[in-house]
Amino acid sequence: MADTPPGPVPPSDPAPPPAGDTPPALLALRTQIDALDRDLLALLNRRAGLALAVGELKKKEGSVVFRPEREAQVIDGLKAANPGPLRTDSVAPIWREIMSACRALETPTRVAYLGPAGTFSEEAALGYFGASIVRVLCASIDEVFAMTASGAADFGVVPVENSTEGMVARSLDILLTTPLFIIGETSLYVRQNLLRKENSLDGIQAVCAHPQALAQCHGWLSNHLPQAERRPVASNAEGARQAASDPRLAAIASLRAGGEYGLHVVAPAIQDDPHNRTRFVIVTDPHRHPQPKASGHDCTSLIVSVMNRPGAVHDMLVPLKRHGVSMTRFESRPARSGQWEYYFYIDLQGHPDEPHVATALRELREACAFFKVLGTYPLDVH
Repeated sequence: MADTPPGPVPPSDPAPPPAGDTPPALLALRTQIDALDRDLLALLNRRAGLALAVGELKKKEGSVVFRPEREAQVIDGLKAANPGPLRTDSVAPIWREIMSACRALETPTRVAYLGPAGTFSEEAALGYFGASIVRVLCASIDEVFAMTASGAADFGVVPVENSTEGMVARSLDILLTTPLFIIGETSLYVRQNLLRKENSLDGIQAVCAHPQALAQCHGWLSNHLPQAERRPVASNAEGARQAASDPRLAAIASLRAGGEYGLHVVAPAIQDDPHNRTRFVIVTDPHRHPQPKASGHDCTSLIVSVMNRPGAVHDMLVPLKRHGVSMTRFESRPARSGQWEYYFYIDLQGHPDEPHVATALRELREACAFFKVLGTYPLDVH
C-alpha cells in the first residue's frame, strides 16, 4: 500500500527561542530576579509565621486583629525609609496586600459594601483591606449598615462624599442614628465609563447608573446622548449587569464592572470633572472593635446641632479657633423637625487623646443641643 502523502501541518505557536539565544546579561539579571523572588517568598512566610504568633497572643488578651492606626504607622514608616527606585506611592498598596494576607491567617475579615461585583465600593474595600477578605455584597447602603450592626460583617464600607456632587445624603442620614462608628477612611479616584454590550453609541435607549454617577456625567450625557433615558439603579455595577442582558441599555460604571459583565467600553472617562473622587468611610460596631489610637495624622468626625438663636453657629465654632483645631469639613442636613433646624456634619484634624483637641471638644459639646462623635481614625494620606 502506497504511503499517504502528509497533509498540511496545522499552524502552531512559535517555539520559544532556545536559552542560548538569550543575551548573557539579560539571562544573568533574570536569574538574580528569580533568586530574589524565592528570598522574598521565604521572608513573607517568616512574616506570616510571626503574624500567627501575634494572633495567638491577641486571642489570649481578647484584643482585635485589625488595628488601622498600627497599619497606617507601618506603612508611613516604610514610605519614609524607602530608598528607591521603587516609587514611594507603590509601597502602600503592596504592604496592604501583605498585611491582608497575614491578617487572614489569624481570622477571616468580613467586609460589607454595596454590590454587586464591580462597584467602586468594592474597589474601595479591596484597596483599604486588601484582597484577602470575605466579601459581603449588599443591595443598598442601608443593608451595609444593617449587616455590620448585626455582626454578619465585621466592617462596612460606605461612600460619604463626592468631589463633584458633594455629600452622599443617605450615608449621612444613617450615621446620625446608627450605633456604628467610623474607624477609617479611603479616597478613590472615580473614572466613569460608558459600557455596553454593543461597541457603539447607536440605538441606546437608556443609560443605567447610580444617581450620583448620572449627575457626575450630566454634561457628557447631554451632549452625546440627549434622547436617552437616564435610569437610576441601586449601583453602577447593577446598571452594568442590566446592560449585559439588554442591547438597548448602556451603563455608567468602572472598568472592573465592564470586565465582570463582558461589556465594551464605548466611551471612557465621561465624568464632567476629570479629578472626580469619592470618599468612603469604614464603619464597625464599637462593642466589637475599639476606637483607633492616635496615629499622628487623624480625623475626628462629629454630628452636632445648636439651638435656633442668633449667633449660635458662630459660638459653636469658637472653641475650635481658641484651641487651634482645624475644621476640614462642614456640611448641614435638615433635622426634619419642621422647625427649620439643621444637623451639622463636621470633620476636625486631630485625635481626642491630644489635650488641645480634647479641650476643644469638651467646650464644643457644651455649646451644642446635640453632640455625637462619629469616630476618630487615621487620615487617608496614601
